[in-house]
Amino acid sequence: MSIVEARNVIKEFFGVKALDSVSLVIEQGKVHCIIGENGAGKSTLIKILTGIYRLDDGQIFIKGIDVSVAEDKKLFDTIAYVPQEMNLFGEMSVAENLFLPFKKSFVGKCIINKFQLEKQSLPWLERFQISAKPDELVKNISVSDKQLLQIARAMVDEKAEVLLLDEPTTSLATKEIKRLFSVINQLKERNKAIVFISHKLDEIFTIGDEITILRNGTKVAASPVGDVDIPWVIAQMAGRKINEVENYRSEKVSADILMQAKKLTGARFNDVSFTLRKGEILGFSGLVGSGRTEIMQAIFGHLPVWSGSVIVDGKLWKLGSTVYSTKNGFIYLPEERKQQSILPEMEVMHNISIPLLRRISKGIAVPAKREKETAEEVIKTYNIKISSLHQFIQYLSGGNQQKVIIGRSMFAHPKVLVFDEPTKGIDVGSKIEIYRLMKRFAEENQMGIILVSSEMEEVLKCANRVIAMYSGEKAGEFDAPVDKTSLLNAIMGIGIKKEVA
Repeated sequence: MSIVEARNVIKEFFGVKALDSVSLVIEQGKVHCIIGENGAGKSTLIKILTGIYRLDDGQIFIKGIDVSVAEDKKLFDTIAYVPQEMNLFGEMSVAENLFLPFKKSFVGKCIINKFQLEKQSLPWLERFQISAKPDELVKNISVSDKQLLQIARAMVDEKAEVLLLDEPTTSLATKEIKRLFSVINQLKERNKAIVFISHKLDEIFTIGDEITILRNGTKVAASPVGDVDIPWVIAQMAGRKINEVENYRSEKVSADILMQAKKLTGARFNDVSFTLRKGEILGFSGLVGSGRTEIMQAIFGHLPVWSGSVIVDGKLWKLGSTVYSTKNGFIYLPEERKQQSILPEMEVMHNISIPLLRRISKGIAVPAKREKETAEEVIKTYNIKISSLHQFIQYLSGGNQQKVIIGRSMFAHPKVLVFDEPTKGIDVGSKIEIYRLMKRFAEENQMGIILVSSEMEEVLKCANRVIAMYSGEKAGEFDAPVDKTSLLNAIMGIGIKKEVA
């Protein structure tokens, strides 16, 4: 039975149609997957369904009532939304986060009874398979518990009959994803409607019942999931066939060593050594907490190194200074681009120019013409889709944000460029663009590229060599083409012998 229906929805921003006559039917007891490349219109559609944006034309029906004209907006309470980014209060308890805002739950009185709050939270924690205790601070619980807690909080309001999940598995490991899917299936059994947004096609075919595909603001296809396959979905998303078996390894790896790390030890890694050659793409693979990211952040200067050394271009590297690293050609592109790489409330032009001020400024002045020309060159070179240089970067798709970050980094002429989860939350087409950029940089500039990724297929496609990490230590090193089973065994610690003191 239909609970939400969008009919010929149109939404424009500055004369550009973000949605063009999009229709959608969401039924109770089903998981409806919405997919499309970045910029396809998924986020805009979600914001219209939740009442954040007003549509320019078309209709939205909730329980058969046209809410686009109805004065009573309470029907939007039927729809609960869980964003991709964690939206919890770390210094508050699990129980407190669960029932916020208190006015929508049973505790909407003037006085909050903490004991009662924690007691009332127990059935919810059990229902949503949250292992954390009610009185634990949220900052101390696991990522998977945080994600499930966000979902539980969204559903605490008993009016909620539709749950919108935006990339809910981005930070979850395989075991944790299975737990999330178990919760989703329980919600289906209770006749709730689920809208599931993901770039991971295997997840869609695991959990989905219906699929709607958007491209450039239009609905290009819809089908029961069981009636289609992955190649068909990719072709519909991209509007072209994509070669899934193509690899993006550098074909011009030099014998010259560009960087050498010797016995690096820090808070979350121990005795790690590796080399990076000019023109090489070196992969770092491992589970969450394996130390793969921490090693790169330590070399960059963000985290301390307790012992060990790094040599770059034959010279001893100064550890502990990010300023030194960026000045001397070691650029680190972090996983959390929205929190650590962009200035969301600033224009695209300023997001490009600020890290390059030393290069484009004259004394204390920044020539406007030179700033504009630099930004335009980055936009053109990296095929970044924007409406204007003055557009706020937060309104670009994830893939275009990432290309802005990569483009401005290349203007700093790096020797070593570290990509940490470069395609997180990015669609198939944009992923391939980034893979090709990495290959081009390595081959044409003879840079050293380090690819840190939790996606095994990504590492297998792109890396000339792969370092496997397990529990803070190097668990193996493999030349391409890498045997998938051997790499998987290494990152899971299978076959590793530990010395017993």
